[in-house]
Amino acid sequence: MDPVERVNTFIGTKDDGNTFPGASMPFGLAHSSPIGSHYSGYQYDDPVIRGFGHFFLSGAGCGEQGGLVSILPATGLPGSYDHRRYGAAYAHEGEIGKPGHYRVVLRSGITVDTTATTRTGVERFTFPAGTTPHVLVNVGQANDREPVFASSVRVVDDRTLAGTVVAQAFCGGGPYATWFTTTFDRPFARTGNWGGAEGGQGLRGQWARFAGDGPVTAVTALSHVDAEGATGNLAEARGRSFDELRAAAQDAWRRELGCVEVDALTAEDLTVFYTALYHVLLQPLTGNDLDGRYRGFDDRVHHADGWTYHEFYSLWDTYRSHNQLLALLRPERARDVARSVLAIEEQGGWLPRWAYANQETNTMTGDPVTPFLVDLWRFGALEGLEERAYRALWRNATEVPPAASPFAGRAGNPGYLTSGFVAYDRDFPKKGQDADPHHGASATLEYALADASLSIMAAALGHEEDAAALRRRGLSHRSLWDPLIADRGFTGFPRPRLRDGSWLAPFSARGPDGFHEGTAWQYQWLAQQDVAWLVERLGGREAALARLDDFFAYADLVTDPEGTARGKWVVGPYDYYDEFRYNPNNEPDLHAPWMYALVGAPWRTSAVVRAAQTLFVDAPNGVTGNDDLGTMSAWYVFSALGLYPVVPGTGQFVLNAPRFGRAVVHLEDGRDFVVTAAGADPSRLQYTRSLRVDGVARERVWVELEELRGGVVVEHELTGDAGEATWGTGPGAAPPSPLG
Repeated sequence: MDPVERVNTFIGTKDDGNTFPGASMPFGLAHSSPIGSHYSGYQYDDPVIRGFGHFFLSGAGCGEQGGLVSILPATGLPGSYDHRRYGAAYAHEGEIGKPGHYRVVLRSGITVDTTATTRTGVERFTFPAGTTPHVLVNVGQANDREPVFASSVRVVDDRTLAGTVVAQAFCGGGPYATWFTTTFDRPFARTGNWGGAEGGQGLRGQWARFAGDGPVTAVTALSHVDAEGATGNLAEARGRSFDELRAAAQDAWRRELGCVEVDALTAEDLTVFYTALYHVLLQPLTGNDLDGRYRGFDDRVHHADGWTYHEFYSLWDTYRSHNQLLALLRPERARDVARSVLAIEEQGGWLPRWAYANQETNTMTGDPVTPFLVDLWRFGALEGLEERAYRALWRNATEVPPAASPFAGRAGNPGYLTSGFVAYDRDFPKKGQDADPHHGASATLEYALADASLSIMAAALGHEEDAAALRRRGLSHRSLWDPLIADRGFTGFPRPRLRDGSWLAPFSARGPDGFHEGTAWQYQWLAQQDVAWLVERLGGREAALARLDDFFAYADLVTDPEGTARGKWVVGPYDYYDEFRYNPNNEPDLHAPWMYALVGAPWRTSAVVRAAQTLFVDAPNGVTGNDDLGTMSAWYVFSALGLYPVVPGTGQFVLNAPRFGRAVVHLEDGRDFVVTAAGADPSRLQYTRSLRVDGVARERVWVELEELRGGVVVEHELTGDAGEATWGTGPGAAPPSPLG
């Protein structure tokens, strides 16, 4: 089975999944993918293609996601150089989306094939016989909604263009510069400019005409450093034909995707799984040029000697699943990621939250960088850098960046450290997209989870006084529990507090106030580090299970899993508020199915996970919500394998019934861990009746990271009868709290 052939890069290109179908290398900086009228670049229903851009983010939720240096082939010059008017119609018939290769036939009869190296995007344009080949290189264009503040283009020689694009960064960030060099395999017969060679915002580009028949191949190299970096990056493609470059890209993907082998009952299951794995391995992006130089957060040029600098960190999303999967499958890459995040702190002055190119956007809230780095430490990616990382994390957890710093950090720290909560304050000034006090309740819960994870690292490094303080702060979520708030027959929910300690009033458990992209219903479960306390507050085990059952519409789910997932749960990608059910589209709920296992009912975890997996299908709308730089895809990969990292920093993976009869994960050190589940049938609900780990029966519902890395064999015996699924329900079956 060739995993490259199993991937469908169109999955997620509809209903705001926001993936892109074009060509990329694993973790590549440059891409070659079509641009339509959607803010993320390409949407499957777009009727026209405005060009083939060379930089994209996969699955992000804001409008500023690349699409830079757009090239469109044509058989003549357009009547208007406005890309919103000259877009080319196309058909999906014959369109191909595979790792390292995209193909489409435009209505003009031009066939476009694209591929990529790590730092270049490559197009081959095959023109109909008897037509005159033209290309339009648009530097004033980006994805819809994304402004280009300034741009330039110049003719270097008879087959090369070079220039810059200064575009808007993600979700409230500022302008950032991209340098490019585009070279063609044939000389220009004639070339001309529109909009001027350089300047501010506006339509600008260069057209070129080619003589003779035959295809035209274009290679565009990108750099975030300078013009010399872009020109130097062309070396990745120099001297190789399009077909050779495509073969090399697909071989690279074959090696990456081959790290997991699964036995699936259907071809669709293989496609969904390997496409999810593909989306995981797209980012974070390579940030340094071929010569090792990168532009740091101090806007100076630095050099990565013997390692790869990475950029673009959607930490509020990726700390929950993507980070751990990457660290498990690709530990060498994870080491470079960890070193890159520490370089951001060293050069920029603080740890990031949502780092876009070489700037902090302060998008989203909480403290995601702490569990992100703590998990990288737990997975061994900070070896030799432990104390340096800990110092940065401790400062982040106990201080606030200076007012002049572009980083917001934990802006709610002053009140949190003295009162135990982040006060809800809609008037709090912000440095970018978001501010923690605007969402004080959810920020408190995120801070507490971050502190709980950091306490593990502190204790392991011998900082016991710090660890004790962090363990106390890891319980800060308790300060928000209001036992009097009632909804749907349940009493007790987290509730925002004001600066004087009083409750926010009026308040609804389904309302938007105090919670970021969710409600008290969803955020009540963001206390996985303190489950025993949460169960007590909910009224005991049976009451906690009853509330989880209502949250997941469990009674309906067991009779109609897919119908419940699509009809009862929150299925709109931006339906955050006025909701009381599970939201599988958004990050705060990703761990929630495994709360059943932590409360003592692991068979219900398996049922919910199977239902949620029905939202991932082999179709353009086959990703639930925004894929968020591979986060939702990582959730799918983990859940299909039957394990999930519920509590950051612990190295513990809580189990569920796997989707496949057998899965083999090939680790980088040559060891394999194996998960088996004879008779696995994802078309129906199944539960774990018994479990054996390396041949020994086990009742506990989790495995340790060290076991996986040691090459463990995890054997599930499945049953379709929930009454037989008593495994993992006894005392001591759930993992202990890291807070003691």
